[in-house]
Amino acid sequence: MADYFKMDKVALETEFKTVSAEYERFRAMHLSLDMSRGKPGSDSMDVSQKMFDSVGNHIGFKNIDGIDCRNYGGLDGLVELKNLFAEILELSPDQIIVGGNSSLNMMFDTIAQGMTHGMGGEPWGKQDGLKFLCPVPGYDRHFAITEYFGFELISVPMNEEGPDMDIVEELVKDEKVKGIWCVPKYSNPEGVTFSDDVVKRMARLKPAAGDFRIFWDNAYAVHDLYDEGEHLLNIYTECVKAGNPDLPIIFTSTSKITFPGAGVAAEAASPNNVAMLKGRMKFQTIGPDKLNQLRHARIFKNAKDVKDHMKKHAEILRPKFETVLAKLDSQLADKNIARWTKPKGGYFISLYVPKGTASRVEELCANAGMILTGAGATYPYGIDPDNSNIRIAPSYPSVDELEKASSILCLAVRYAALEMLLENNS
Repeated sequence: MADYFKMDKVALETEFKTVSAEYERFRAMHLSLDMSRGKPGSDSMDVSQKMFDSVGNHIGFKNIDGIDCRNYGGLDGLVELKNLFAEILELSPDQIIVGGNSSLNMMFDTIAQGMTHGMGGEPWGKQDGLKFLCPVPGYDRHFAITEYFGFELISVPMNEEGPDMDIVEELVKDEKVKGIWCVPKYSNPEGVTFSDDVVKRMARLKPAAGDFRIFWDNAYAVHDLYDEGEHLLNIYTECVKAGNPDLPIIFTSTSKITFPGAGVAAEAASPNNVAMLKGRMKFQTIGPDKLNQLRHARIFKNAKDVKDHMKKHAEILRPKFETVLAKLDSQLADKNIARWTKPKGGYFISLYVPKGTASRVEELCANAGMILTGAGATYPYGIDPDNSNIRIAPSYPSVDELEKASSILCLAVRYAALEMLLENNS
C-alpha cells in the first residue's frame, strides 16, 4: 500500500474497489459500536464496586469530624475530601469546595454566577459583547456552556505545548474577553499536557478585563496510561508568583476515577474567589450529598490510594488505546491521508483526516454501525473550519469491539480520501 497522493487514476480506482468491498463486508455485519463519548466501560466502573460497601448501618455514617452524613449541612464538603483534593491539586484544603457528582455543573454554575453577580466586578450579564477564548480542538461541553450564556467564542489553536500563547496574550488585550477554557493535562481531545512555559505565560497574563478568569478543568489530573505520567506545573502557584492569585478557577472530579454518575466534583481557587463562591452557594444549597462523599473518603485516604486505584484503570484502558493506535498505524501510516495523536493519558485520541472529509468519515462509520463524536464537535459552534478533526474515544467498547470499530474507522478514512482524490482527478 502506498501514498495515495502519488497514485495515478487507475491505481486509485483499483484501491477504491478494494476498500469499498471491505467496507461493504463490515456493513453486512450489522454492528452496533460506539466511540462517541469518553465514558468508562463497565469494566472500568467495576474497579470501584467495593465503594458501595464502605457506608452503612454496620459501618456507620459519621465522618472523622463526627458529622452524621445523613443530615443537612456541610456547605463546602467533608474535610476528608477537601484534604484529598488539596493533595491531588497541590493546594491548601481551605481553597477547596467539594460538591456533587459533576464538575461540569460547577463550571456552569460559576459562569452563571459571573453573569448574575460578576467575578469581582460588574455582572457579566450587564456588559455587552462578551467573549470567551476556546483552545481548539477542545471540549464541546465547555464551548456549549459559554455559547448558552451568549458569549462570542474565539478559537485559539492548540500546538504541542498547549494553546498558542502569542495569540492568547494578544486577545486578552480586549476587555470584552472574560475567560479561557483549559484542559491542561491530557487535553480533550489532543492529549496534550501544557508545557511549563505555557503555564507560566498563562499565569502572567495581564488581561484588560479585571474580571477575566482562567477556567482550569484539570479533569485528567491522575489519568496516566503509563507508570511515568506527564507533569503539569501548578497554575495557582505560578499565578501567585506573578501577582495574579485570583486569575484561575480550578475544577476536577472523580467521574472517571469511580463512577461518572456518582462521583465527586471539586472547585478550587484563591481565598478571595473561594469566599466569593461560598458566599453565593449558601443561598442555593444546604449541602452536597455527603454520603457519597463519605464513600469516597473511606476508600481514598490520600492521593497514593487514588494513584494505586488509577493503575487498575490504566491496565484496562491501555490495551484499548493501543488497539486503536496499532490499527491506525497498520492501516493509515503509509497513505499520507491522516495523522493522529499518541497520548500518554486522558481519554481521547485526536485524528486528522484530509480537509473536507471528516463529516463524510463520520457518515460512513455510522452507515457501518459505528458511532463517532460528531464532526466539528471539538470546535466552537460545532464548526471545524477544515472539516478535518475527529475525536476518538476508546474507553467504552471492549478490546474485541475496538478491533472492529478501528477497522471500520480506517476504512472510512481511506474511502473518503479516495472519493476526494478521484473527484479531483476526474
